[in-house]
Amino acid sequence: MTSPGPLSGIRVLDLSSYIAAPYGCTLLADQGAEVIKIEPPQGDNLRKYPSTLQAEGRAFLGINRGKIGMVLNLKQPQGLEVLLRLVRAADVLVHNFRPGVPERLGIDHEALKQHNPRLIYCTVSGYGETGPLKDKAGYDQVLQAMTGVCAMQGTAQDPKIVYGSVVDYYAAALLAGTVSSALFQRERTGRGQYVGISLLRSALAMQSARFVWADNEPRQMYRDMRSGGITGLYPTRQGILYISANTPHFWAALCELVGLPRLKTDPRYETVRLRAEHADELVPQLREALAARSALEWETLFGDRVPCARVLEIEDMFDHSQVLTESMVHTFEHPTAGHYRGLSSAFKFGDAAPSLPRPAPTFGQHSDEVLAAAGYGADEIATLRAAGAVC
Repeated sequence: MTSPGPLSGIRVLDLSSYIAAPYGCTLLADQGAEVIKIEPPQGDNLRKYPSTLQAEGRAFLGINRGKIGMVLNLKQPQGLEVLLRLVRAADVLVHNFRPGVPERLGIDHEALKQHNPRLIYCTVSGYGETGPLKDKAGYDQVLQAMTGVCAMQGTAQDPKIVYGSVVDYYAAALLAGTVSSALFQRERTGRGQYVGISLLRSALAMQSARFVWADNEPRQMYRDMRSGGITGLYPTRQGILYISANTPHFWAALCELVGLPRLKTDPRYETVRLRAEHADELVPQLREALAARSALEWETLFGDRVPCARVLEIEDMFDHSQVLTESMVHTFEHPTAGHYRGLSSAFKFGDAAPSLPRPAPTFGQHSDEVLAAAGYGADEIATLRAAGAVC
């Protein structure tokens, strides 16, 4: 027996822009929630980001799948009244406004819980709700620089950015998990609550293995887990291969399959820690051995005995057999972008009926539909449009 999804029947109002908060709402949509993306008259800034797609921004399409889209001008009294009506029938509201903006608009948590005490009110900020940086705008790579991510990728003197908005996406995952937990608690208590997600907390949470400092340790401690010194990227005869062989089983298999069986019985390399201490001896031997075959040949030879992968490009994933078998790719039909392939869902639920993913909305695509569902008549909708409250 299947169901529409664990969050079926949950309505989310997404007032956010950019990546972290909007994608967190997309993850809620992937779980079956109805997500209404409410954009201001100028639109989500992500729509304006550089893109080789002409009709719509590639990033906007990927970040906002599964949503219904409408446009509201919250600076207009009529627009604010529309939002308040939607809030009364909503389960979750998400925004990433700068501190002080919700209060000026009259949509802060204290104000909205008067309209709906069961509302889960979620904010995404750069640095949190308190402290000296609370009013500062936060962005993914700014937080990478601040929290040691860039120094870890390179050094403090030669830092490296991790491209791909990893802090944003991790914050999105935290948003989806935390909001789901708050909804679960609401089932027990009948009350909504405030949920705070910050890029700062997310950037530190994703480094929990490094964010440990014991008493009496000096500042310049080696904090990174480089997996025994031998795990990493290796050039081959053709292509690059990543290998991870930390357990005794995988280490022994690697040594055997690359033709270095003597290494697996050498007591100097018996543990991960010992292999890390002798990485300068081991890595050159492995590099020389791996140069004998191509990355594809090694990947085939290693099979499931040694965790590894060829370095591929994102384009290779659209037709990868594993990705297709898991039904991770869906062909979307978009009003302006036409047909495009993208991720179907971030989740897989065994008892949820498969549904056709909704493409990201065009600007104001479903405004009339949302208003009509909220009880507005055609004349009222026309009046709201004439007043500039709705687009």
